[in-house]
Amino acid sequence: MSLTSDPPLAPAAVAVRPDYASLKVVPVRRPWRWAAVAVTAVLVAQFGHGLLTNPAWEWDVFARFFTTETILKAVWITLQLTFYGTALGFAIGIVLAFMRLSGSPFLRTVAFGYIWAFRSIPLIVQLLFWFNLAYLYKELTFGVPFGPGFFTFDTVGLVGAMSAAVLGLALHQAAYAAEIVRGGVLAVDGGQLEAAAALGIPRLRQIRRIVLPQAMRSILPNAANEIISLFKGTSIVSVMAIGELFYQVQVIYGRNGRVVPLLMVATVWYVLLTTVLSVLQHYVERHYAKGATR
Repeated sequence: MSLTSDPPLAPAAVAVRPDYASLKVVPVRRPWRWAAVAVTAVLVAQFGHGLLTNPAWEWDVFARFFTTETILKAVWITLQLTFYGTALGFAIGIVLAFMRLSGSPFLRTVAFGYIWAFRSIPLIVQLLFWFNLAYLYKELTFGVPFGPGFFTFDTVGLVGAMSAAVLGLALHQAAYAAEIVRGGVLAVDGGQLEAAAALGIPRLRQIRRIVLPQAMRSILPNAANEIISLFKGTSIVSVMAIGELFYQVQVIYGRNGRVVPLLMVATVWYVLLTTVLSVLQHYVERHYAKGATR
């Protein structure tokens, strides 16, 4: 027998789950996006149509000169300048980067001064300076500093046009490579080095096995941009009468007057080789991103 007068509790209401399958899903309408797509497609189609049908482009002249022996040799010289400039530039840049990270104030100051100077002086000025090195120094002597010399080299025969171009490109590239490498090293957590030092791992092995593999993820995108910029920047050595791609194109259209199709020859070669470098960059980045992506 109940001692209270409260009414009996009603049974709990059964929850009704809505039938989502019967609902009609309407995507968000974006009329301005479709308008932008339509306008862009029309502009691209017009550009492509003009590129193919305008006789002023002279595609027959382009096809005749695109794979000539002179152009292929010029492409090879351009690739050589890019390779040597990149290899020497990044080798010097790595040394400069670790000098800037050194605990020695003198080494840090020297590295900073180098980077400041070579980033401040235009590349064309540096190239012309190295090209005219024989005017400043008739010969170079190696021996005891401020003392007797043992070997002497004539700068006229030692530094030619090609070697001056490689030297100028490499030293210029080293200033930018140093900052790229330094930024990548600083991106690695310092606690990992402390843990490696606590485990007794030698300093050189810490850098080679711990720091650099992780720093490469930060270094590679910027380094690839610099290599591509250097590849296109080799055209500036045309002021030294070196037979690279842009110089040879200038020589040819200076003779036959076909400026536009010859410029397109150089442009397409630059686009093709830059595309190859971009593909290589993709695979190298994917290799060093193995530990970061799943």
